[in-house]
Amino acid sequence: MQLEQGERSILAYFPTSSKARQAGRELQRAGFTEMQIDRISRFGFNADASFDNPINNADTLSGLTQFSADGESRNTLLAAEPSASGIGNRDYGVAGGRAFLLTLVTTEDRVEEAVQIIKKNDGMV
Repeated sequence: MQLEQGERSILAYFPTSSKARQAGRELQRAGFTEMQIDRISRFGFNADASFDNPINNADTLSGLTQFSADGESRNTLLAAEPSASGIGNRDYGVAGGRAFLLTLVTTEDRVEEAVQIIKKNDGMV
């Protein structure tokens, strides 16, 4: 995507998906429309809780702990990951403790307004 002249992009990081979604709702109520929320993964893919979980008879160890059972070799690495062992280290491996990214495109004159809404919802710009 290429920004038009006078547009700015804002990248905001959140500790939880619920805080990112709340900020997104408030931004929409304020009239901001062009935004997206993603989860950042150090493994280069997004985990999907609909894959393996204890309720649907998980097929892999990483499916139980990291919701990933796509049949690729990275599952072995995920299963060996310290967070799969129950190490109990809160936010181990999470990018800066803020794994949820809200990307917003707005005009330059509305940047400060958007940043205030983001920060109010525990976002880091």
